[in-house]
Amino acid sequence: MPSFDVVSEVDKHEAQNAVDQAERELSTRFDFRGVAASFELKEMVVTMTADHEFQIEQMKSMLTGAMTKRGIKVTCLEYSKPEGTGKQVRVKATMRQGIDSDLGKRMVKMVKDSKIKVQVQLAGDTVRVTGKSRDDLQAVMQMYRSDDSIDMPLAFKNFKD
Repeated sequence: MPSFDVVSEVDKHEAQNAVDQAERELSTRFDFRGVAASFELKEMVVTMTADHEFQIEQMKSMLTGAMTKRGIKVTCLEYSKPEGTGKQVRVKATMRQGIDSDLGKRMVKMVKDSKIKVQVQLAGDTVRVTGKSRDDLQAVMQMYRSDDSIDMPLAFKNFKD
């Protein structure tokens, strides 16, 4: 029987590219000349450092723009509160990954309510979808992609025919 797994993960390489792109944009912006501002990515946490809090807000928009261009859903970013360290302000943006139990249950309920003839089961932080026809599985994929209530980046893996 055909099946596939739904996982939520951010491509680390694309995330690094997005942060590098935002860093390059930061160096070319006129309003950031002479300002000690930077982006840094470590273990899927982007640390933004600047002199003032309003500059951090501008950096957030640069980061979200770069991530959107790279195909990363920006809704997976979770920002911390600004913390002042001397004359610098620092904000950490954590990229959430994995399907938590609430989202997994909601995804299972969506499929059951749609009356598509597939079986859905939750296994840790993945959702396994199994069905008789490949078309049904693709309909489930399309339903997940088009739903705006899922605020995590979804990837479909282990598609078996």
